[in-house]
Amino acid sequence: MTNQAPIPVIVNGAAGKMGREVIKAVAQAPDLNLVGAIDHSLEHQDKDAGELAGLSEPLEVPITNQLEPMLGYVAGDRQSPPGVIVDFTHPDSVYDNIRSAIAYGIRPVVGTTGLSPEQIQDLADFADKASTGCLIIPNFSIGMVLLQQAAIAASKYFDHVEIIELHHNQKADAPSGTAIQTAQLLGELGKTFNPALVEETEKLAGARGSIADEGIRIHSVRLPGLIAHQEVIFGAAGQIYTLRHDTSDRACYMPGVLLAIRKVLALKSLVYGLEKIL
Repeated sequence: MTNQAPIPVIVNGAAGKMGREVIKAVAQAPDLNLVGAIDHSLEHQDKDAGELAGLSEPLEVPITNQLEPMLGYVAGDRQSPPGVIVDFTHPDSVYDNIRSAIAYGIRPVVGTTGLSPEQIQDLADFADKASTGCLIIPNFSIGMVLLQQAAIAASKYFDHVEIIELHHNQKADAPSGTAIQTAQLLGELGKTFNPALVEETEKLAGARGSIADEGIRIHSVRLPGLIAHQEVIFGAAGQIYTLRHDTSDRACYMPGVLLAIRKVLALKSLVYGLEKIL
């Protein structure tokens, strides 16, 4: 990309923990150009995005809560490649954010989870009509993709599996998008898991977790001190097979985020999942 102008990037949710990591990663990538930083937190308005993210020098990109004017500004710049918006906001706002971005021709790269299947389908239809690329990525970690691939391989030999996902207590949605996606991937294999041996009774509602595709149960834990963790536990007579992925630093997501920013420009539709672009 050295012969091309840098890709304009807007970060939505810029003052959040993931948003700050994205700002640092984009600022350090020579083929990307941070042009906008959006956040609705009043305490951070007009602060420099680089200083807020902990960079040694300011980026001269102020935090603002004006999403649509920023989308319009980037869309109107005919001297640069098509713009990309990276969204790490909140499940309540992400659907509208994505629709607005697509309407302006800005390519969304979405890490916010909590969208319903109906919302994702509606966004896919909208992106198709606009011939605009969109990436929805429940988890940007390469290690998580490898865990999911290992789980798919193991599912051929095990009929019983449950998923435990553990996150910090500021995460708004449960189960996590990654856990739901993992269950969906296993559910697409054409078998039903966890055949019942007894008639279970929950003495407390939710004690056995939620039931996802093909009988797969998901359990959610929310505690301070956690970042993002997932276990896929397979069981059979005389053995347990456990796959686990632990996040110790949000920097682990940045290679996947940068890859998605670069890949989304070539897409003409919505793509769900990091594994689709690796």
